[in-house]
Amino acid sequence: MDLRLPRVRGLLRGPRRMLAAAAAVVVLAGAGTWTAVAGDDPPPVDRADRVVEVGDGVRLDTSYFTAGSDGRRPAVLLAHGFGGSKADLRAQAERLARDGYAVLTWSARGFGRSTGGIGLNAPDGEVADVSRLIDWLAGRPEVRLDGDGDPRVGIAGGSYGGAVALLAAGHDDRVDAIAPAVTYWNLADALFPNGVFKKLWAGIFVNLGGGCEKFEPALCRMYQRVAEKGTPDAEAVKLLQERSPQAVGDRIDVPTLLTQGQTDSLFPLGQADAAARAIRANGAPVDVDWVSGGHDGGDLETGRVEARTGAWFDRYLKGDESAGTGPAFRVSRTVGTGSGDGEPRLEGVSADSYPGLGGDPRAIELRGREQTFENPAGAAPPAVSALPGIGGSGGLSRLSSLGVGVSLDFPGQFAAFESAPVREDLQITGSPTATVRVQSTTDDAVLFAKVYDVGPGGAQQVLPAQLVTPLRVEGAKAGKDVTVTLPAVDHEVERGHRLRLVLASTDLGYASPAAPATYTVSLKGGLAVPTALGDTGATAGLPAWVWWAPLAGASVAAALLLTARRRTSAAPPDPALAGVPLQITGLTKRYAKSADRYAVRDLSFRVEKGQVLGLLGPNGAGKTTTLRMLMGLISPDGGDIRVFGHAIAPGAPVLSRVGAFVEGAGFLPHLSGRENLELYWRATGRPAEDAHLDEALEIAGLGDALARAVRTYSQGMRQRLAIAQAMLGLPDLLILDEPTNGLDPPQIREMREVMIRYAAAGRTVIVSSHLLSEVEQSCTHLVVMDHGRLVQAGPVGEIVGSGDTLLVGTPTRVDAPLAEKVAALPGVASAAVTDGGLLVRLESTGTARDLIPELVRLDVPVESVGPHRRLEDAFLTLIGDSA
Repeated sequence: MDLRLPRVRGLLRGPRRMLAAAAAVVVLAGAGTWTAVAGDDPPPVDRADRVVEVGDGVRLDTSYFTAGSDGRRPAVLLAHGFGGSKADLRAQAERLARDGYAVLTWSARGFGRSTGGIGLNAPDGEVADVSRLIDWLAGRPEVRLDGDGDPRVGIAGGSYGGAVALLAAGHDDRVDAIAPAVTYWNLADALFPNGVFKKLWAGIFVNLGGGCEKFEPALCRMYQRVAEKGTPDAEAVKLLQERSPQAVGDRIDVPTLLTQGQTDSLFPLGQADAAARAIRANGAPVDVDWVSGGHDGGDLETGRVEARTGAWFDRYLKGDESAGTGPAFRVSRTVGTGSGDGEPRLEGVSADSYPGLGGDPRAIELRGREQTFENPAGAAPPAVSALPGIGGSGGLSRLSSLGVGVSLDFPGQFAAFESAPVREDLQITGSPTATVRVQSTTDDAVLFAKVYDVGPGGAQQVLPAQLVTPLRVEGAKAGKDVTVTLPAVDHEVERGHRLRLVLASTDLGYASPAAPATYTVSLKGGLAVPTALGDTGATAGLPAWVWWAPLAGASVAAALLLTARRRTSAAPPDPALAGVPLQITGLTKRYAKSADRYAVRDLSFRVEKGQVLGLLGPNGAGKTTTLRMLMGLISPDGGDIRVFGHAIAPGAPVLSRVGAFVEGAGFLPHLSGRENLELYWRATGRPAEDAHLDEALEIAGLGDALARAVRTYSQGMRQRLAIAQAMLGLPDLLILDEPTNGLDPPQIREMREVMIRYAAAGRTVIVSSHLLSEVEQSCTHLVVMDHGRLVQAGPVGEIVGSGDTLLVGTPTRVDAPLAEKVAALPGVASAAVTDGGLLVRLESTGTARDLIPELVRLDVPVESVGPHRRLEDAFLTLIGDSA
C-alpha cells in the first residue's frame, strides 16, 4: 500500500526536479566492497565506498550499505552532525541495511574526505548534493522506485544532518519521509535569538568547522562582522534564514518524526515546535519526541530513537501499517536512578496529540517591587547558565534535571520576582510567559530571562535545563512593556517550592552591550505556566553522583562536589583524625542486586600528609569503586570514610579541601587555558582570591601556553591544564585517576613531576594508575587491592623490598667464575653479574644474614647488600594470577 501523501508543491518544483534529475553524478573512485558477517541469523552487510563528484569540483565521500538479495527495497539517506563525517553513521547504516533498506551515508562538504566549502546547508550546496545523491539511488538496481528517477527514500540525521533532511524534503519532492533530530528550524533564530548574539555557540561552530577559512566566504565575513560588533545585522539574519528549513517550510509535506533535546541551549525545544506546526499545517503527519539529552549533554537515548526511526520508515517507506510508530507526543523524564552505577532512570510520558508549548496554562502570581540593576562595563563578570560545548556524558543541564542548582547570578546585575510556595506538585511542560516593564539609561536593553525552581527556605535554586531567554528591548529609554516567552522545559516543581523569575543583564553564552547601563524592571503580570502533561509518576531518590557530576568533564565535577551547599546529616567529626587527610575503615560495597558479591570488602587504610599514595590492583580489583565512594559518587554499604576527621557525605563542607581529576576534562576550545580556568572557578561561586590560580599554574608548569587557545594544546598540555583545574583552591587532598592516559614518555615524566611538586608542600596526592614504573618513581606509599580486598599497604620501598632478590653492590665488576661460585652457595638459587655488582636470588631457605659471611669468604668485595625488586615483580607476587 502506498502511504505517501499527495504532493501539493508550487509550480516551481517541476523545473527544480528536472534540474536535479539532470545533474551529473560521476563516480570517480570505488574503494571496493566490504562485507560484515554478523552471526548466523542476520544477513551479511555489503558496504561500497565511492567518491562522487557533484559539480563545481566538489567531491563527496560516500558509503552504500545493502544486505540480503530480496530484490528492490526502500532507500535511506543518513546525514551526520556538524563536525562529523559518514563514519559516525556506520553502525546505524548497518542496522537499517539488515532491516531491509538500501542505505547511503556521506560526508558533507568540508567534512571527512569530502571537498568544498562549508555552506551551512546552502540550497545550491549541501541541499543540492542530497538531490544528486537521490539521483544516484534512482539508478541502483536494489532500490525501489515510485516512478522514473524517483526512488522510495527517507532521510534521517541529527543536528546539521537533521536540518538537511528537512531542507531536502522542502526542495526535492522525491523525499518520502524524514526523521530529523536535535536540529533547527530557523538558524538565524538559533544563533541570534531575539536579536542577541549567541557568541559561544557561534564560536564553537566555527572551530568545529576547522576555522573561518573552511566556510563559504560570505559566511566567514558574516561571522567576523557579527563577532566584532557583538550584534547581528539584517544581512546576517537574511543569510542564515535562507539556509534554514523555515525558508521552505510551506513545501515540507512528508511524514516527519521530530526528535528534540530538552538539554539544549543551541537548538532548544522551540525549534521543533515551530517545525511541527508548519509541517502539520501542510497536511503531513508529525510526531514529536523530547529526549532527555541535547547539545548540552545528557542522554540522547540513541538506541530508542534509532528504533523509533526504523519503525517510522517501516510505516511510511515500506508501507507496513502494523509498524508501531509511537505516540504523537512523548517526553522523557528522569525518575531517579537505576540499580547500577547511579545513571539516571528515564520514563516516557506521552499524549495522543502534540500540545505545543503553551498548552493548558496555569496562572502563577509573582511578587516583587520595581528593581534597578546594572549592566557592568564590558558585561563582566557575566552570569552563568549553560556552558556550551561541555556536554560529555553529563553537563550542567543534566544536573538541573536531577534537582541540582549550578547557575550563577551576580548581585546588582539582576532583578528577581517570586511566587508563593506552590500548594501541590506542578508539572511544567512548555514555555512559561510573563509581562514586564523595562526601562534603560540607553536606547536598547539586553536582558536574560529565566525561571528558577526554589526549594523551601531558598537553600536550593535550580534552573531547569540551564536555559535562558535572551531579549533585546529596543526603545527602552522611554520604558516599554515586554511579554517574555521563557525557555520551553519539562520540569516538575515540588509542593512547597517557589518559582522565581529573574531578569539578568549578562550571560556567559551571549554578547551583551559593552557600554555600562542601568536597567529598571517592574512586573506587569504573573507567570502563565503550561501544564499540558501533569502525570509525573513516582520519583526515586537522587544518586550521590549528581553532587559532583561533570561541569567540564569529570575534573570540573570535583568542584561541584567541593562547593555544594546542600545540607546533609553526617556523623560528627573525629578530633583525633583532624590532621589525617584520609582514613578508610571497613569500607564495603556490594554489587547491585547481590547479597554476597562484593566490589569492595572490608577495606581499611590510612593516608598521611605529604604522601603520594598509589592505588594499585588488576581490573576488577575495586579501585574505581573505592574512588567513587571517596568522592561521594556512590554510597558504601558499610564502613567509614573520613577526610580530616569528617565523614564523607554529598555537600559536606570538608569536601572543599578535596580536588579530583577523573577521566579528563572538557574545555572550551576557543578560550585560552587561563580563561578556561577562570571561567571554571567563577562557576563555583567561590571568591576569586581563593582559587590560588597562579600557584596551581606554577605547579602544573604550563608557562606561556596559558595564553593560547586550548584547541592548540597537545594531549599532555590538556592533561596538565586539567590537573591545574583540579588543584585550584590548592586542596589538601588531590585525587588523580589515570592522569597519564594518552601521554607520551616525556609528558608522563612531566606529570610525575607535577604530582611530586604538589605533595612537597605538605599536601597529599592519591593516584590510581596502571603504569607501575611511574607509580614506583612518583609514589611514596602504595595500597594494593585485589578482588575488593586490601592485599598490602605501606611505603613503596617496603613493598618492593619484600622480595627474595638481593643486589650485592661491589666497587669493581665481578667476573663470571666468581658469580658461579656465589650461585653454588647454600640457600642461593642463582647469581648474575649486573651493573654495580651481583643480582642474587635466594631460595626459601636462604637469608641475607647467611649470605654475607659466605660472600666475604669468597673474597667478593662487598660494599652494600639490599633488596632488589621492581614494583612490577612485587605486584605480580602479591596478586598472583589476577593480573
